Amino acid sequence: MKNKILITCLLASTLSSCHIYRAYERPSTVTVSDSLYRQPVAAEDTTSLASLSWKELFTDPQLQQLIETGLAHNTDLSIARLKVKEAEALLMTSRLSYLPSVSLTPQGTLISLDGNKPSKTYNLAVSADWEIDLFGKLLNAKRGAQAALEQSEAYRQAVQTQLVATIANSYYTLLMLDEQLDITRRTADTWTESLRTMKALKRAGQATEMAVAQTEASKLAVDASVLSIERQINEMENSLSTLLGMSPQEVGRSTLEAQQFPDSLSTGIPLQLLSRRPDVRQCESQLAVAYYATNSARSAFYPGITLSGSAGWTNAAGAAITNPGQWLLSAVGSLVQPLFNRGKNIANLKIAKAQQEEALLTFQQSLLDAGAEVNDALVQWQTARKRIQLDEQQCTSLQSALRSSELLMQHSSQNYLEVITARQALLQAELNTVTDRFDEIQGVINLYHALGGGY
Repeated sequence: MKNKILITCLLASTLSSCHIYRAYERPSTVTVSDSLYRQPVAAEDTTSLASLSWKELFTDPQLQQLIETGLAHNTDLSIARLKVKEAEALLMTSRLSYLPSVSLTPQGTLISLDGNKPSKTYNLAVSADWEIDLFGKLLNAKRGAQAALEQSEAYRQAVQTQLVATIANSYYTLLMLDEQLDITRRTADTWTESLRTMKALKRAGQATEMAVAQTEASKLAVDASVLSIERQINEMENSLSTLLGMSPQEVGRSTLEAQQFPDSLSTGIPLQLLSRRPDVRQCESQLAVAYYATNSARSAFYPGITLSGSAGWTNAAGAAITNPGQWLLSAVGSLVQPLFNRGKNIANLKIAKAQQEEALLTFQQSLLDAGAEVNDALVQWQTARKRIQLDEQQCTSLQSALRSSELLMQHSSQNYLEVITARQALLQAELNTVTDRFDEIQGVINLYHALGGGY
């Protein structure tokens, strides 16, 4: 008896040293440097733009209604929720695997020899099987299922953050297109008036047919731009409606000028990405799943111990039966020690280790990608703000140049081509201002998403 206890203690010590029972811990090779954002971050800067809820960041009531509709009806998010339920069911199965399996196994037999009266026998038994988890097989399966559930939940949150960002981006794209359409239509009206003026000047002998044709061509180009923007608005509304789980329809919205966002954006410390970015947490959960799969592959080298038994009523007599003719009782203990399995256990362990290394590399790369996305979004926002200032100055200068060129053409020999050039340049500058305003808003959205906000 003492020898058995000693052997058991030695075996348990050996198993502990080979990590079969050890829970997952984040590898020491995964480090988050302060330079992940490429810009200096104060160590005490624990606040982040992602700490805001999407309702606090996107204050437009119509946009908030669209996001709520998307969260309720988007197909991808609904599928992600179902995947969480699947993972919960698998985890429940893993937890219940510690309990014995119980089955009702009734059996009846009817035998007749040489036409004699048939004999009837029956067994009404209940059988049970219980696997003793001495070597961590069930433990690692349960922990792996828990990690898989965390992975599914992180995936659901990643889908939600992407959905919120996409809806907001689509909404502000519509506002940008509305503003561009308004500018282009006003420019088209101006060209219509200019064409009427050029025709009157031609009839008075003060303009040539070439000037009229050039003005008309410029007007037609702007009219074509109006149609193109209207098509883009229609397509964007259809795309947004589909994203919200609705049939294509017109989307109610505000104006680009009415939108308000913070004047300063905080990224927080890079370490927050490990806990806030759902896609990063999803990769780490996948690493944990691979870790427990490796432990399970190691457990396959050790014995499997199963206890089974049955109890019931029988009318069949036999030497191996306790109380023949009344109660049937049996108990069996079995131990299976793998000796030679054609290399499957060795191959499975090598595969599990390789997959664990792959998951670790994916996790590390997800951190690098997250840092790059934060930096790109921050630079996008900063650059757009600077460009808006230049655009406004450019528009002011071009408006002055256009007024001067129109006056010179009316009261001197100023060439009409200079007026056309000035008007086209002003139109492009105004469109660029709207585009850069949208780029600024998009930078906020991208930074919010890159930091893990939106759920």
